[in-house]
Amino acid sequence: MMQIIVIGNGMVGYKFCEKWLAQAPQGTYELHIFGEEPRPAYDRVHLSDYFSGKTEQDLYLAPAEWYANNGITLHLGELVTQIDRDKKLVCTHKGLAFAYDRLILATGSAPFVPPIPGKDKQGVFVYRTIEDLEQITQYGMKLAAKGSAIPAAVLGGGLLGLEAAKAVRDLGLETHVVEFAPRLMPRQLDERAGDLLREAIEGMGVQVHLSKNTSQIAGEERMTQMEFADGSVLPAEMLVISAGIAPRDELARQCGLELGPRGGVMVNEYMRSSDPDIFAIGEVALYKGMIYGLVAPGYEMAEVAVCSILGKNKTMSSEVDLSTSLKLIGVDVASFGDAFGTQSAHRAIVFEDKLKGLYKRLNVSEDGKRLLGGILVGDASDYNQLLQIYKNGIALPPEPEALIVKLSGGTSAFGSVLDLPDEAVICSCESVSKGRICQSVSEEGCETLKAITKCTKAISGCGGCKPMVDDLLKGTLKALGKTVKESLCEHFPHSRQELYDIVKVKDYSSFEEVIAEHGKGYGCEVCKPALASIFASINAETASAQSGIQDTNDRFLANIQRNGSYSVVPRIPGGEITPDKLIAIGAVAKKYDLYTKITGGQRIDLFGARLDDLPFIWEELIEAGFESGHAYGKALRTVKSCVGSTWCRFGMLDSVSFAIEVEDRYKGLRAPHKIKGGVSGCIRECAEARGKDFGIIATEEGWNLYVCGNGGANPKHAVLLAEKIDSATCLRYLDRFLMFYIKTAGPLVRTAPWLEKMEGGINYLRDVIVHDSLGIGAELEADMAILIANYQCEWKEAVENPAIRARFKHFINSEETDENMAFVELREQKMPRPW
Repeated sequence: MMQIIVIGNGMVGYKFCEKWLAQAPQGTYELHIFGEEPRPAYDRVHLSDYFSGKTEQDLYLAPAEWYANNGITLHLGELVTQIDRDKKLVCTHKGLAFAYDRLILATGSAPFVPPIPGKDKQGVFVYRTIEDLEQITQYGMKLAAKGSAIPAAVLGGGLLGLEAAKAVRDLGLETHVVEFAPRLMPRQLDERAGDLLREAIEGMGVQVHLSKNTSQIAGEERMTQMEFADGSVLPAEMLVISAGIAPRDELARQCGLELGPRGGVMVNEYMRSSDPDIFAIGEVALYKGMIYGLVAPGYEMAEVAVCSILGKNKTMSSEVDLSTSLKLIGVDVASFGDAFGTQSAHRAIVFEDKLKGLYKRLNVSEDGKRLLGGILVGDASDYNQLLQIYKNGIALPPEPEALIVKLSGGTSAFGSVLDLPDEAVICSCESVSKGRICQSVSEEGCETLKAITKCTKAISGCGGCKPMVDDLLKGTLKALGKTVKESLCEHFPHSRQELYDIVKVKDYSSFEEVIAEHGKGYGCEVCKPALASIFASINAETASAQSGIQDTNDRFLANIQRNGSYSVVPRIPGGEITPDKLIAIGAVAKKYDLYTKITGGQRIDLFGARLDDLPFIWEELIEAGFESGHAYGKALRTVKSCVGSTWCRFGMLDSVSFAIEVEDRYKGLRAPHKIKGGVSGCIRECAEARGKDFGIIATEEGWNLYVCGNGGANPKHAVLLAEKIDSATCLRYLDRFLMFYIKTAGPLVRTAPWLEKMEGGINYLRDVIVHDSLGIGAELEADMAILIANYQCEWKEAVENPAIRARFKHFINSEETDENMAFVELREQKMPRPW
């Protein structure tokens, strides 16, 4: 029986076990895996989620029982200290010895810590394991509890460094990133992309220091500042070092394996080391002169090692895929192929919008026929499609710029994912091809994403391939002649659009009626809020009418915050506010000790309210003339405006008055997702109207109306629906557009993806809204008129209705308040205490 030993129970070591189980004949081997940490393998890629509320168990790739259930002996908290190649034994710190026939080194890497004087002082940490995160959290909480802005720094502006910066920022500390290179992420981004990323990160309150060579970490026992070679200093009471990785090759060095000049176990294309019975995979392996610090190459190495041991002829790819797509401190960043254009002659196509924080670069061959590589910052939604074009050598469209600028109003120049060749790799983490995914649907009966994942492992890694797998699933089902049902959830065999029609035709008024007649079970967190939204959109109800099926935010008419407190956001139409109202907000904030912040939507947010204080706060705000701003709901949020012709010498039309009219018209409007608008008084676009779900821009000949733009995680510019129209026509088209969206969009689908999935794109939408091609214009306008006429301020209703007001207590059977909410003082205001 073959004895297999794996040293290192990280992501790649675990993946080896998983792939071994899938291919090795049962009963022919014994498999032992050693991990020096006291827990099973966990997801290091999403380690920063630990600061966002995920537990240690949430990060596990598999529980400890998985190993035992699959015949694998798992040794936790046991460090292998020696390899005896002659006797083919490994020895552990517990004095135990284990024989092997094949040995796999998956020891990974350790954080690289530069030899900086003072690096051992109190307050200096590395960012690698859950223990590291726990120590950082405990120390950071002590600093934050001091009650003032405490500076903390991260050394390293690469992928890991920016992940660490997010973790430090989430602790509530003043965060600085220190990078030796002249730009962030120098291995993935060019100068312009790095500059844009820096601006975006600094816009979130993280300060970036580039071209800084740290000469010393100063302080007595604990650090107090960083000193640089240029003579400058940075006060900091905590430092997280994330300046790169160093392969954990000490065992290989001890037993005499061949190493690279800078470390790492040298391996061939079969992952064999200089000893044919010892393999190295992951970040300890040196393949073609490089250490690869990404998950996908590590998983491929695990697959190759398994095949090599079993005698199968599989080798490592000659060119390792270093493409990556991540969200760093809330900013999408991606790069692929020849990102810098240094490997061959090329033409660069660059799209940059500093206002929206977007940078997209495509490197194409000189003849314009092949995609060679690219960089995306601010919006990486097209990454998967671009990666497939690059990897499979797909011919580019006549206008390659259409790949990064939606010239046709939301439609993609890429075409269908079904047009890809069968060998195209859709899931890089698990090397799952398009053909394998389609086969699982057509031949193995997989008709859900969950079934495809179970069958092929696609989506089980980083999850970035999920949209393309979903498109393949639907496309394959349609090709098989099967109906692709967009069911709302497992409790309803209907889409949101179908349920909307059912509720309207049947005149239902409660969730219980709908699920009894058209669904099954008791409902869930998906279908209940969706039905509540449908009731509101048809019957002009407030959120309180369906409180039993609302989520927490709509049930209490406020966004719940990380420490259990709530937000208060009064409506300020068009951003226009009188001095008296400003004073009223200030008085309320002071009285109830609320954190105040002016938002990009021209509102004033008040944070830190206790649940039982909400009715009293709103009672005073309503008395001062305010209404609910619906910041908690899938509803119209704001209509932003510039000062327009009222004040600005460039203004062509009165954008403020029109913005107020529009916001007052649609306030309280419930929809599948939140809606934002903007009105700009001229083409200089100070209201950023083209970044909104609807945007109105003044010209010399009237208003231009743009629709389906979104900010947020995947920013999209709005596209032109109608031009040179008067105010009445603009409102009529808006009535139709918003009602059409409300009736036809899926749950939690914003206007931009709604348009992108719409067959015919903006041209079809224009025909429906402007030219009334479906003959439903009058019906849409009438439905909107009902909603406008029946508007109620939800908070006014809550304050005046004793039954609704009674909900705002922390405890059902007690008048006591929740004393577990904790705050610290920062910049003269209270903030939630970091957890």
